[in-house]
Amino acid sequence: MSTNMDYLIRSSSVFFLPSFVTYTYSTSFEVRNNCPYTIWAASTPIGGGRRLDSGQTWVIDAPRGTKMARIWGRTNCNFDGAGRGSCQTGDCGGVLQCTGWGKSPNTLAEYALNQFSNLDFWDISLIEGFNIPMTFAPTNPSGGKCHAVQCTANINGECPNQLKVPGGCNNPCTIGQCGPNDLSRFFKQRCPDAYSYPQDDPTSLFACPSDSTNYRVVFC
Repeated sequence: MSTNMDYLIRSSSVFFLPSFVTYTYSTSFEVRNNCPYTIWAASTPIGGGRRLDSGQTWVIDAPRGTKMARIWGRTNCNFDGAGRGSCQTGDCGGVLQCTGWGKSPNTLAEYALNQFSNLDFWDISLIEGFNIPMTFAPTNPSGGKCHAVQCTANINGECPNQLKVPGGCNNPCTIGQCGPNDLSRFFKQRCPDAYSYPQDDPTSLFACPSDSTNYRVVFC
């Protein structure tokens, strides 16, 4: 979702989230780690965070009406017994239980539930870079713009030198070159269904009926 939409505010410098509306019914997000390494999954404004070893799953129930929401994975984390520490990628202020957004680079699953026309809007975004391959899918696809999308290319391995950072690949938006350019095309060519810059909505924003599906976010 791009910066000109009401559903998300996109800024890597924003760390606190506005309030969300709670409804009676909820939508489930099954977050699964299929990577051969541990991921510390994060979810805001619902969920917080959880360690997921390879093969583990975390189910998040988000109230209908939730918006400006995102799920991402953190890598190479070290937390103490009080849940304080740090992560190489996706760190959210040095805590296990995230209340703000993660530090770039991080592959993002974004969503807004039960918005206009009773639709859920969702996407994979690389506007804040890439750290972990991801698939984002409705459990009950209905055709049209309601189908699975993924970004599973070898972006970290092929990352341009000017975007490389430990553990991931920065998007040009994070270094001040935000728009349709050669660097954003590096991401778009490898993950055509994912946002590579703001206003990339036509090929990157997906929608499903709010009352007929749940979702899966799969790492690797």
